[in-house]
Amino acid sequence: MRAYERLLNYVQYETASDETSDTCPSTRGQLEFGQALVEEMQALGIKDASMDENGYVFGTIESNIEDWSGPVIGFIAHMDVVQDVPYQDIKARIVENYDGGDIILHQEEGIVLSSDEYDSLKAYVGCDLVVTDGTTLLGADNKAGIAEILTMAEVLLNNPDIKHGMIKIGFTPDEEIGRGADRFDVKRFGADYAYTVDGGAFGEVEYETFNAATAKITIKGLNIHPGTAKGKMKNASLIAMEFDSLLPAKERPEHTEGYEGFYHLTDLGGTVEEAHLTYILRDHDSTKFQEKKAMISQVVEKLNQKYGVGTVQVEIIDSYANMAEQIKPHWHLIETAHKAVKAVGGTPCSRPVRGGTDGARLSFMGLPCPNLGTGSHNHHSKMEYACVQAMDDCVSVLTKIAEEYGQRSK
Repeated sequence: MRAYERLLNYVQYETASDETSDTCPSTRGQLEFGQALVEEMQALGIKDASMDENGYVFGTIESNIEDWSGPVIGFIAHMDVVQDVPYQDIKARIVENYDGGDIILHQEEGIVLSSDEYDSLKAYVGCDLVVTDGTTLLGADNKAGIAEILTMAEVLLNNPDIKHGMIKIGFTPDEEIGRGADRFDVKRFGADYAYTVDGGAFGEVEYETFNAATAKITIKGLNIHPGTAKGKMKNASLIAMEFDSLLPAKERPEHTEGYEGFYHLTDLGGTVEEAHLTYILRDHDSTKFQEKKAMISQVVEKLNQKYGVGTVQVEIIDSYANMAEQIKPHWHLIETAHKAVKAVGGTPCSRPVRGGTDGARLSFMGLPCPNLGTGSHNHHSKMEYACVQAMDDCVSVLTKIAEEYGQRSK
């Protein structure tokens, strides 16, 4: 089975994670998908495939090299998708032999995947694309990665002439809500090194992520009848708007790229009596990252001076750190991935991830874990798509990496 065929199957599982849930995984759909993956892995011949009590799926492909004693390599992907884009009743289809023009996703609603707006399409003229009807996401983030890992597993298990060492496979829940590594049992996983397969274009080899935090702002107002409000009312919603106005407008996601960090307002709600804002703070540079957290605190202090102590309260929660410092001592991971991409006929590309992966957290938990592309684009969007042939190439890259580490000694 090819990777895209697995993807078409996997996207039928509703696996959005839910940050308001206190269970692990946060949604039942992830458990159902995880169990299906365990059964598929066992059918492929991965005898120890299982799902733990927290919804993490693990399995092992044993070495087929006599007296092998090299490093154990792992491949990891996440099962959940984002909840804030429609994710139910996904209608995926194949656009064969893409001609380079606009793709009509939904004729009745006039939904179009524009070749002018999405430049990545230009690389896929003549290829086959997996798209939706434009009313939901696809779920290639990260079901394309799962599909490629298990297709690699099928290739290795069905072709004993491809020599490899021991390989570990792991599928995690709740990555999209920042909990993917929370209960990942690194010791049980048993790999020396790993790759997350959770990127975009084929050829991506990523080892730099943002430093990340979440700032939760609570504003206490004072409500009173508007007819007698002069000098008394304190409107929490208006103070929330003022809070946002005091942050640098040019440092929002829609105005930044490359190594530029941002403040991103993800949630806003309130009444006169109480308002809430949630920001995610991101920067590759650790000094600038700390400056962003300090800026949030300075705005809180300024508004408390203006409206009274305790009016604005903040909780800043660190999410993950830039994994570059954990990867660089193990540079063979990047060199091996670059070599594999070239062997498949691609051009390796290492640029900063404008986001994070499970690997960012796992790298600080003792499992150095850069990220690889999946041949998919426009994640977290109704315009999400994947390229059939690029997914095949990604499978070949994983297979080459497995072969390479099979030839190494610890």
